[in-house]
Formats: sequence, C-alpha cells, structure tokens
Amino acid sequence: MTSLLNEDGLMLFALNGSRPFGELVARQLGVTLAAHDEREFEDGEHKARPLVSVRGRDVYVIHSLYADSAQSGEGKLCRLLFFIGALKDAAAARVTAVVPYLAYARKDQRTKPRDPVVTRYVAAMFEAVGADAVLTLDVHNLSAFQNAFRCRTEHLEATRMFVAWFAPLLKDRDAVVLSPDAGGIKRAEHFRVALAEALGKPVGMAFAEKHRSGGVVSGDLLVGEVAGKHAVIVDDLVSSGTTMTRAARACIERGAAGVMGAATHGLFTGDASAVLADSELQQLVVTDTVPPFRLEHSAAQTKVRVLSCSGLFAKAIARMHAGESVSALMAPGR
Repeated sequence: MTSLLNEDGLMLFALNGSRPFGELVARQLGVTLAAHDEREFEDGEHKARPLVSVRGRDVYVIHSLYADSAQSGEGKLCRLLFFIGALKDAAAARVTAVVPYLAYARKDQRTKPRDPVVTRYVAAMFEAVGADAVLTLDVHNLSAFQNAFRCRTEHLEATRMFVAWFAPLLKDRDAVVLSPDAGGIKRAEHFRVALAEALGKPVGMAFAEKHRSGGVVSGDLLVGEVAGKHAVIVDDLVSSGTTMTRAARACIERGAAGVMGAATHGLFTGDASAVLADSELQQLVVTDTVPPFRLEHSAAQTKVRVLSCSGLFAKAIARMHAGESVSALMAPGR
C-alpha cells in the first residue's frame, strides 16, 4: 500500500460523522481523503457532494452507521445512500460503501407474525442508489447479510485481532471460549479454533442459554465445563451489556477462575456503562467501529479496551482495488 494508490484510480471519501476513522484508514493506505461538502438545511434536510471529479474512478466511501448525539442511524444511512447516488451520477466507475458498523443487521429474519426483514430492505436501498459493493465487519448473521444483497459484499472479521490480544494473557492458563447464546456458537467456535492454534494447546468450548422476547432476556442453562478455567465470552456486539453480564455471572457461579469478553461493536446503550461496571467481567475488548462515547462510569471505562480495525479496512480496500481476494485476509496467519 503506497501513495501511488491515488494515482491509479482509487479515491477515498469519509463522511463527516466518520471522518476520524476515515483519516486512520487513509493514513494506512497512504492516500489523502478526497474533498466533499455536506450542507445542512434549516428544516433538517441535507445534501452531500464530492468537490473533486470522480469520473472513471474506483471510489470508496467510509461511514459507520451508529447513532450518536449529532445523527441517528437512519440519518447516517440516508446521507451515505444519497452520497453514493451523487457519486454514481458523477460517473464514478465503481462505488464501494465501507460500513464498519452496519445498522439494522440484527433484524434479519421473521421471529413474529408480520415482522419486517430489515436487512433485506437496507440491501435494496444500497442497490437502488447504485452501490457496486458493500464492505463491513462482523455482521450479526453472515448468511443473512450475504443473501440479502445482490451487489458484491465483502465481510471482514475481528477474530485475528482478538486472538492477538488474548493469546498473551492466556498462554499460561486453561481457557474456555463461551458463546452467550446458541445463535453465536459458530462465531465463538471460529474464535476458539484460532485461539487454540495461537496458544498451541486445546481450548474448551461452552455456551449459555438466552431467550429474548419483548426486550426481556431469560435462560439460565450453561453447557460446557468452565470450572477452574479462564473464560472468554465472544459476541458480535454489546448493546445494553445484559447478555455479556449474564454470561459472565453464570461462568463465575460455575467456578470459572476469571471472565473476559470480546465484542466487535461496542454500542453501550442505555445503562450499559453501569451494568458493565458492576459485572464480573474483568476486561471487555471491542473495536473502534463505534467509538465508546457512551461509557461514562469510570469502572466501565477501565474495563474496556478498544482495538483499531482501521488497518484491516485499509488492507481490504487495497485488495479490492487491486482485484485481489479480501477473504484471504481472514485466512490463518494473516
């Protein structure tokens, strides 16, 4: 990856809500963020446009779709879609939406009568404005994500980043990986295999029971041996912190020597800051797809570690631009 990327057609934008992350990616690519304009109207409407020619260029637009005090998730999605449309109208050869956190990825199936399948609706909107590809990290349900889109999708995983963090902490300890619910078993197993490979020794596997209906979480069963072991709870995101905390408590009650957590997206909504501060979790590792701006409790701030995934996205963009495999980045040893 060199600054020559700018000279052979690649162009990188970051909308204002994701500019700090975009600057990290640009720095590692050796490029400069392309200039654009975002304008707010008095009634709350907005527009965004590139300030440089994109004709014939391979364009990447970074925008992470989490809600914050300035914009809702829907507002960020709308801005991204409109900007992609403007780029296509300006004759960009290819436009890739780089979405570190993809909003609405959790509602990917009908669980009650007449439920919406929002993942599919979001995919249709990206396709409607002409997006050629969508690049994201650790969606809630990979199969649903891949099946929802008709345009190209590229999916990154934080597994190797988390393994690199936890392996030194667990090298002299007996470890077990735990999924906080049955739906995350495949994700946790993927992490367990990679961690065992890095440690050069067996790592146990367990999962906790969880049922959610109407916002109420229930279930007390824990399957797997955790007594005397150091548990790592693996999930795709932490929102209220309830799921991670329940799983940590179940591990301690069954004799675990210690509990840590890993979740790609740290949303930390509602009372998450206080919930995590009072939990049995010794440490929770997240990525910077969502800045931890909602963490207010000092005890929670002390427990949370943030790993930057900007380098992973920079490598993926470089490979996409060069016509190389992105999935190769997820291969063992990368």
